[in-house]
Amino acid sequence: MAAHTQKNNKPGKPGGKPGGKEAQPLVIAKTPADEQRLKLERLMRNPDKPAPIPDRGKEWNPRAPPEFVRDVMGSSAGAGSGEFHVYRHLRRREYQRQDFLDKVAAKQDKDKEYLQKVELNKKAAEERTAKRRNKREKLKQKKLLAKKAKQEKTQQEAEENSESSEEDKKEEKEEEEEEGDDDAEVPSFIMGRK
Repeated sequence: MAAHTQKNNKPGKPGGKPGGKEAQPLVIAKTPADEQRLKLERLMRNPDKPAPIPDRGKEWNPRAPPEFVRDVMGSSAGAGSGEFHVYRHLRRREYQRQDFLDKVAAKQDKDKEYLQKVELNKKAAEERTAKRRNKREKLKQKKLLAKKAKQEKTQQEAEENSESSEEDKKEEKEEEEEEGDDDAEVPSFIMGRK
């Protein structure tokens, strides 16, 4: 029999695209972490290429109730056997619509409560910060007043010291003058005695 040859599976084939992508080995992710790692590696191979970010899916909305109902079901006799299935389907659809509206209303209530809670938290936080800010300001003012009082006290002491030192100097000068007068009258030693 003829030998089987595989076409176009060799990496250096002559009929391949020039400058094409390299053949990469097939890697099977065994864990979700491996799968995530492989996705990241594929994205990071070409960082210039934009990453696909899927849009958020549209929320399911029930079909609006009909404005005009043609087949009004009454309690008259003679309804066919297929009418019950039509009625059951309409009833199921209406129950779905009412459940959806209830869920939307509950979600809106929760959102409203959440926003009120956030507002209350903001107000409480603002009150706490204002209280602390006032406390800090009071302490600052107290420190400034204490510092000013201390400076004034030291200034007064310095003035008193300078005044007392001037008075002391005057007194010393007066004492020296008095002593100088005393020295002139009474000699401290006598000369020429034998």
